[in-house]
Amino acid sequence: MSSSSLEPVLGRMDSLADPTRLRLLRLLERHELGVAELVEVLQLPQSTVSRHLKLLADRGWVTNRAQGPTNFYRMRADELPAEARRLWQLTREQIEGWATLSQDQVRLERRLQGRKEGTQAFFAGAAGQWDKLRDEVYGRSFAQAAIRGLLPSHWVVADLGCGTGAVAADVAPWVARVIGVDQSAAMLKAAGKRTAKLPNVELRQGELEALPIDDADCDAALLLLTLTYAAEPERVVAEMARILKPGGRAVIVDLMRHDRDDFRVQMRQQNLGFEDDQLVAMLGAAGFEAAICHLLPPEPEAKGPALLLAAARRCTKTRTYSRK
Repeated sequence: MSSSSLEPVLGRMDSLADPTRLRLLRLLERHELGVAELVEVLQLPQSTVSRHLKLLADRGWVTNRAQGPTNFYRMRADELPAEARRLWQLTREQIEGWATLSQDQVRLERRLQGRKEGTQAFFAGAAGQWDKLRDEVYGRSFAQAAIRGLLPSHWVVADLGCGTGAVAADVAPWVARVIGVDQSAAMLKAAGKRTAKLPNVELRQGELEALPIDDADCDAALLLLTLTYAAEPERVVAEMARILKPGGRAVIVDLMRHDRDDFRVQMRQQNLGFEDDQLVAMLGAAGFEAAICHLLPPEPEAKGPALLLAAARRCTKTRTYSRK
């Protein structure tokens, strides 16, 4: 081994030959900390702490990232070269029990508690306006995205009355396959454009009362703002049951019963919506179990009737489903 090849090893050994740097590494092994926090914990001048941090960074012991005007440092032992990990393990074994490290830990815990208390104080003051503030800062879609992330990745989902494919495109990244069905060729054309880059979306033209999907082919089925367009909604729900596997999930969102016939005519709907117990009974008659139905909170900008959400599970007991 040449002397030049020893330089990195000697440099790492030399960088550990200082009590302050050992204290820094022991702290940064456990937490990501800013310079001001390290100054408080070590009780040393900022210039001293910064000088030692620079040397440790130059030797590859720590990494840093900027967050606004603050630099945060961290040592990730598992990402160090093998020889550096062995050297640090040996060093750490030798300094365990060092009283100075115990003192550092006490001051660190106090500092971290201050972080926590600052967060708690923020939320205590913001609680009354948090929903509004969160929406203004982050929007609303993240919550729906989080819920979609709960979908099992192996599922096949049927989007019945898929329209322009907005929901199919939304769900597709999270599941194995989406089958979109609509009777309108124009709607399917628009859906095709929207989902063209999603290879796991399949669009089919067909009637909701006679779905072009095989028996028990799907794990879940969505029927969103579609049932009011069906002349025979019971048949549509029965078809929904037929295409689901035993235990498959069904979700229906549609209009709560209303008396705005002008709205019904304008939207070319077949009926004036549904009562919650009506949807639950319809699902039960089709072979679903554990049906629930809830009124959805109206969106402030929404001008149409209120909406209901019904969900149920296809019975796991053997049952024959057929088109009538």
